[in-house]
Amino acid sequence: MTIRPIVTAPDPRLREISTPVDGVDDELRALMDDMLETMYAAPGIGLAAIQIGVPKRVIVMDLAGEGEPPAPRYFVNPVIRNPATDLAPYQEGCLSVPDYYEEIERPATCTVDYLDYDGTPRTLEAEGLLATCIQHEMDHLEGVLFIDHLSRLKRERILKKLKRDRSAAA
Repeated sequence: MTIRPIVTAPDPRLREISTPVDGVDDELRALMDDMLETMYAAPGIGLAAIQIGVPKRVIVMDLAGEGEPPAPRYFVNPVIRNPATDLAPYQEGCLSVPDYYEEIERPATCTVDYLDYDGTPRTLEAEGLLATCIQHEMDHLEGVLFIDHLSRLKRERILKKLKRDRSAAA
């Protein structure tokens, strides 16, 4: 497994729409293993393939709490169905928008159809943090960042600071 560099805003690759994969094979499992290793090292709880520069419809996440054993989840070609009409707020952050956290409202529950690590079709009823996280990562597959759910002013302020930080680091 390899820890890969995480793409950060305002990198234009984060705005790409990810493409579906044909199926799960050893090459895709190696990508998911790298993604999981990268996410753990960051540290984070979810990562979309585009966040390491790979525009494929693949997500990994692990919502295990501190002191709990790892509980990795793999989502290949995920599709959200039946998002709830009631919204739930959550203080979100993102490995591609480092050091920024904002309250975002998303549907409180949803159903997700996907292929797992072995390529087996699955359906998941998600609620709470799981529902928030899967929707956040699904946004990445569509070229959307969590800051896109903020006001234009807040979003522009964050992006301006990220550009300034990137220039200072170069």
